[in-house]
Amino acid sequence: MNFKEVMDGRRAINFFDSETDVPDNLIREMVGLASKTPSGFNLQPWSLMILRDQAQKERLKAHAWNQEKITDAPVTMIVLADTQGWTFENSFVEKTFSELVTSGEMAESQRDWFANAAATLYGASETRKVAFACKNAGFFAMSLMLAAKSLGLETHPMDGFDIDGVRKEFSIPDNYWIMMLLAVGYLKPGVTINPPKWRKSFDEIVVDFS
Repeated sequence: MNFKEVMDGRRAINFFDSETDVPDNLIREMVGLASKTPSGFNLQPWSLMILRDQAQKERLKAHAWNQEKITDAPVTMIVLADTQGWTFENSFVEKTFSELVTSGEMAESQRDWFANAAATLYGASETRKVAFACKNAGFFAMSLMLAAKSLGLETHPMDGFDIDGVRKEFSIPDNYWIMMLLAVGYLKPGVTINPPKWRKSFDEIVVDFS
């Protein structure tokens, strides 16, 4: 499946085949492909909770408008965006900087510069922190959906849920913004996929404020 086929074929699927499981190796491949997503300073401020247990999915569903696809899909993911993913208090930031030093892209003496630059760009305000986390995790979430389609899987991203309820239910730390829920699986047999929704044209997308 080439990229055009992936883009043309991807849909937000409402009806999943609850009888057909998704193998762990396919989920690992999906996440592995998505992990190649670019991010600011390569900080990768995203994490995933992967729910397979039906009881867990029922608990999630109760905070998500009782959407049936949460429990019908064999896998439902909670996509998390780390608002503190730019600070050296985060072990992955330390790893990112160490990898840059090892590769020769930066010197150890630039540690303070790296920390200050990240703080200026991403930590200057609460708005900046959320924007940094959600922007990069949004890239990752889209990559997850495209990777899934390329592997023959269907997905549905959801933001219809109670953020505080989900956070409390699953003990999600406060530094994570809960980006979205993502159902993953196969289309329910006999269901017809609707035609693609309208999209802005090139001329509607391109603007000039000068």
